[in-house]
Formats: sequence, structure tokens, C-alpha cells
Amino acid sequence: MALPFILLLFLFPFPSLSLLPSIESKLTLDYYNKTCPKLFDIIKQVTIDKQTASPTTAAATLRLFFHDCMLEGCDASILIASNFFNKGEHDADINLSLPGDGFDIVTRAKTALELECPGIVSCADILALVARNLVTMVGGPHYKIRLGRKDGFISQATAVEGHIARPNMSLPQIVSMFQTKGLSIQELVTLSGAHTIGFSHCDQFANRLFNFSKTSQFDPTYNPKYAKALQKLCANYTKDPTISAFNDVMTPGKFDNMYFSNLQKGLGLLASDQALLTDPRTKKYVDLYAADQNAFFNDFAHVMEKVSVYNVKTGKKGEVRHRCDAFNKLDTHNAGKYMKA
Repeated sequence: MALPFILLLFLFPFPSLSLLPSIESKLTLDYYNKTCPKLFDIIKQVTIDKQTASPTTAAATLRLFFHDCMLEGCDASILIASNFFNKGEHDADINLSLPGDGFDIVTRAKTALELECPGIVSCADILALVARNLVTMVGGPHYKIRLGRKDGFISQATAVEGHIARPNMSLPQIVSMFQTKGLSIQELVTLSGAHTIGFSHCDQFANRLFNFSKTSQFDPTYNPKYAKALQKLCANYTKDPTISAFNDVMTPGKFDNMYFSNLQKGLGLLASDQALLTDPRTKKYVDLYAADQNAFFNDFAHVMEKVSVYNVKTGKKGEVRHRCDAFNKLDTHNAGKYMKA
């Protein structure tokens, strides 16, 4: 991935599931049982076909899901394409590097579902489901996704800034931001585990590799052999910005707890990764998850369930889009704002 997951996670409050009675009453596991009974079979087949053809899809879609929920809640606003009237979230500078595989799998699933049960399944529900299925498909935990989200009416690039932590933020700054928004330190570490899959472009960590300080060419918290291998890999990154490295050098395509074990060995690719081991507030959770994959999986599943219902739209607060990249009706009198048909 072009940017680290930990820097793209939801920087806003996540109330616990027990504090969401109104949402729980409207979102249900069997929401589409009568209106689109083949939903899960269709999502399963699309997920298998896409991930098999393009193994980077899981990481791309998980990141896309995070980006969607971070602003306006989990309402598929990230999927909206820009037009003459509005520049959507997708085109905010920090979102420009979102991989196409994540968008593509949602489009494929939406197309298949529109043929089976037109106008029934929201893009927001599709994104939440394919992200969960992909995590499970590459070895991660299965978690419940309650359904019934509607697609939001707003997607504005100008609203994105300030909701995503930038790569140059220190861990104390990130911790403080998460706490202000209602996320605990442990949840921060747990969500960082999403970095067990995917990749990052060299420009996101080159400052750790070249001319790091007067006494060291690279960040001394790197394992020396790892640092030298990365230096060789990224030698021409300024000429070719597409050069990248796996976030988890040991098991890059598998969702497991190796990310945390890597941190203990100086194999954290990004500064925000390795910093989790050097701060005593986060180190204890890194050590816990490195030693106990079940603990990581259980906590990750819980946090993902929690995240997936953040600020979802239901009833008249949203719509079921005909296509995921466009609102059903454009309000041309208020550029950038949309209303239901």
C-alpha cells in the first residue's frame, strides 16, 4: 500500500457497540435474507475470483474500508467519483494512492448484485462485507458484519484534511489523537496489525534509510541487514516512485501476527511501526500479540465490528446507490452536496 495503515485509521470516536442501541436495532445480520437471499454467495464468489486473480486485493480493500469510515462514517463516500460540481474524497491528495483493486472488487460485487436484486444492497454494506471476507480469506479472523447501511449523500475532498494522520507524526502525537477521538492505546496497536498485509512505497520510509543522522546512514532501530536490503531496493525511489516494500517481510500475503514479531526483531518497515516497540504504553501490547496470535485475532475482530458501525447512515439519512461511484441525484444548486432522488 502506498501509505501505512496505522496512519490511515479512523481518527474519530468509536462508541462501543453497547452504546449504539439505535444502530443495533436497524442493522441486523439477516437484513437481506428476504430481499436478496443470494447476497452472501455472490459476495463470496466475487471475493474468491478477485483475490485469486489479484493477491493485493485484500490489503487494498481493507485500506479502502478504513478510508471510507474515517470521514462521514462507513457510508461508501470514498467511492464517489469527482465531477464538474464536486471534487470527492477519492481525489483528496492523501487518497490519490488508494489502489484500484479495492474499488474494482466493490464494482464487481455491485454489478453482480444489481443483476440479482436491483436497488437493494448498498455500496456501504458491500464494502464492509468484501473487506471482512478478504481478511478471512488471507488467514485473518472472521467477524460479524451487521447490515442495513445506506450510502451517504456527501463526499468532499476538502473535508479530508485533518482526519488522517500524516507520515511525519510521532507516536505520542498519534496516541494523543486516538485518545482524543475515543480510541484506546490497545486499539491503536490492534489496528496497526492490519499492516500484516500490504506494502508501502519507499518514499514513506526513505528518511529512515538515507542520511538518517550524522552518526548513522540508517535508523539504528532497523535490523542492519534489513536496512541494507531496503537501501538497495529503494536506491532509485526518487526516479521511480512506484518502488515499494512489503510491510511484513516474512509473511507478506498472510494475515497473521508476524507483524508484531517483526517489530521485536527490528523489521518494522515504517517509523510508526517500530515506534510501537519503543513506547512502553504500546510495547506491552506488541509483546502480547507477538506471543499470542489468538489474542490478536480476537481483539482485531472486536475492533473491526466496532469500527464497521461507526456513524452509519440508515433510513432517509442515506440511499442505495444505483452505482457506487455516483449519487443517485445531483443537487446542482449546491455544488458538492447531494440529495436523495
